[in-house]
Amino acid sequence: MDKIRAEQRKTDKAEIRRRVMAHREALSDAERERAKILLTERILGHQWFYRSDTLLGFASYGSEIDTSEILKEALRLGKRVYLPRVTEKPENRAMIFLQVHSLSELQPGYRGIPEPKSGAEAYEYREHEAEQVLMLMPGAVFDSFRNRIGYGAGFYDRYLAD
Repeated sequence: MDKIRAEQRKTDKAEIRRRVMAHREALSDAERERAKILLTERILGHQWFYRSDTLLGFASYGSEIDTSEILKEALRLGKRVYLPRVTEKPENRAMIFLQVHSLSELQPGYRGIPEPKSGAEAYEYREHEAEQVLMLMPGAVFDSFRNRIGYGAGFYDRYLAD
């Protein structure tokens, strides 16, 4: 019975993801620009951003809201900025965060998503520094309870679980 429920939840999530992504893809350029401005202002004006000295961000891709202004401002303010990179082994893909000093360091990686070059300094979680770290996370769907449905590969779920 639990297996049947798990399969139904998986199917429900896939349908929700499909519908929301179709809606997001259909947004006009003006709607995308407005959303980018609102999100950027909200994040840059939030105390969590100013209190952090480390940002775990992401370089936007496809129809995601453009995060470049947030990342540039964090770099300008001297914050340590780390972006995700997917390891290259297909049988055991995982996500790590590598430090960037400029967005010009990014190159197409997993599925064409901009990633830091391998060899950059990897982020290491330290419990005593956790309050100074802000993580921005992409996703297909977020609800009012801060639940997230990602893109289906489970990279962030596994990263956070570790």
